Amino acid sequence: MSRYAELAARFGTPLYVYDLDEVDAARRELVDSLPEEFELFYALKANPHPELVRTLREGGCRAEISSTGELAAALDAGFTGSECLYTGPGKTSRELTEAIRRGVRTFSTDSVTDVRRVGAAARDHGVIADCLLRINSVSASATTSIRMTGTPSQFGFDSETLGEVLPALRSLPGARIAGMHFFPLSNARDEASLIGEFQHTIELAAGLAQDLDIPLRYLDIGGGFTVPYAVPGERASYSKLRSELEVALDIHLPGWRTGGPTIACESGRYLVGGSGTLVAEVSNVKVSRGRKFVIIDAGINTFGGMSGLGRLLPVSVRVPADGEVESASLVGPLCTPGDVLGREIALPALEPGDLVSIPNAGAYGPTASLLMFLGRPAPTEVVVRGEQVLSASRIEHHRTHLRVGG
Repeated sequence: MSRYAELAARFGTPLYVYDLDEVDAARRELVDSLPEEFELFYALKANPHPELVRTLREGGCRAEISSTGELAAALDAGFTGSECLYTGPGKTSRELTEAIRRGVRTFSTDSVTDVRRVGAAARDHGVIADCLLRINSVSASATTSIRMTGTPSQFGFDSETLGEVLPALRSLPGARIAGMHFFPLSNARDEASLIGEFQHTIELAAGLAQDLDIPLRYLDIGGGFTVPYAVPGERASYSKLRSELEVALDIHLPGWRTGGPTIACESGRYLVGGSGTLVAEVSNVKVSRGRKFVIIDAGINTFGGMSGLGRLLPVSVRVPADGEVESASLVGPLCTPGDVLGREIALPALEPGDLVSIPNAGAYGPTASLLMFLGRPAPTEVVVRGEQVLSASRIEHHRTHLRVGG
């Protein structure tokens, strides 16, 4: 019996298996690819499982969060509020008050309103909050990957009009401009495009700092590091990245090696994507008008919040090297025709009761899925290190009743 079959027999399916050795390996590979002076943030949106977050904290990462829920997960994993960077274009006054109360002091901000709200929450607590101005560059370097800049967006200050709003930003009590934050692309297709985007970012940040007299104590140049998502494959390697970043920084920000400014990167899927495998059981196999459908107990409620957007399909199932394959659609158990993980993909010959495993599923799994749809239970999440099972847990939903009377 295979390891996944043993775990499925023990804990049931659908089942996520996260290997902390893989998390450690990914972190080491990424850190080794960056200049040693860099700080590295882990974006909890990729996977907020407490043991993955704790492992990355112990490895020296900081936390990038976008909600009070992610803040709670970071704090539970041992981070302090001061080790968190709070991001997102729609921060409310209520959540900012909670973040400030729990020690967060650094925020990525996207608009004048955003900075004003951060300052107000900080002032109410008698503190000063550092604001990084997220920049939406008017141009971009890479032409592939998921573009996060160079277009109209809810994210960031438009670089070409930043000078017009800076006077208002400089005078907001409780808020202090500390630097800039960029996130120009996600899931870069190759090292050359990633390097090109970082070079463009560094040059632009230096130019804005000089031309507009923007304080630049801290510069987050974003991410874009890639790993296969729900298909076989290895993490990307970046043999030239460190040296190219050092050259660009030496040219445009020559004091960076001694903290002028502190430079950071961030990553989500690269750090945890390869650590996870989704194991599901085949519940039925049927043929409809000449097409075969393999129905499993893991659908878009289990693995599909991002896939359901149509951005990350199709998944691939591990097939034995010497096994025969056939074309079929892999679908989930939900009462919607949208519950599809892969249309006409290569699958081994499967029967009800067989197990399938989907590799590289450690990022954007349960918490990025439609967990509550149709009231099905959440998948079990098992954390292992080598052959040792460290924990098994399941997210549970419950309704909290609020007071409605006096």
